[in-house]
Amino acid sequence: MTTLLVIAKEPRPGRVKTRLCPPFTPAEAAALAEAALVDTLDAVAAAPADRRVLVLDGEPGPWLPPGFDVVPQRGDGLDERLAAAFAGCDGPALLVGMDTPQITPELLSVDLSTCDAYFGPAEDGGFWALGLAAPDPELLRGVPMSTSVTGAVQRARLTAAGLRVRDLPALRDVDTADDAEAVAAVAPHGRFAAELTRLRAVSGR
Repeated sequence: MTTLLVIAKEPRPGRVKTRLCPPFTPAEAAALAEAALVDTLDAVAAAPADRRVLVLDGEPGPWLPPGFDVVPQRGDGLDERLAAAFAGCDGPALLVGMDTPQITPELLSVDLSTCDAYFGPAEDGGFWALGLAAPDPELLRGVPMSTSVTGAVQRARLTAAGLRVRDLPALRDVDTADDAEAVAAVAPHGRFAAELTRLRAVSGR
């Protein structure tokens, strides 16, 4: 049974995308976060999977489409929360976050029967996707998160365990206003790009 996991925060002002402020207000940053999450969930919903799970910090809202199980995030650090997400899977699983609204169902259509792991590097040094044919939480515990070497350390952890790793394309996370502009340009027809355009019009930026 292949599981697609999305780890995310409830898009509430002051809790998400704080690095977008300024130029955006906390409410605007939360609106962009919700749009990014909607695009991500739409891509996951359209990708092949036996089960789709939203691993959520917070409460689900009207932005959640049907067909997803919702489980709470568990653990203190992000490495522990990612490890716990994989621990809840019985078979192959691919995990993504909510910071790459440009993802497509095609990018998520991985075949974990042909390798041990998939790794999607992020341009800021992190990673946007991690797929494991046999999920092992210990592969994530202790990896330093939110640093410029997070991706390198995580990928090295996979190869050190003897796993055959396939790399996915590098994508840009949305952390800053410049990131938002760049990602919207790559995926101009998504909810995220539309919300960014709306906010520009409202604020006159």
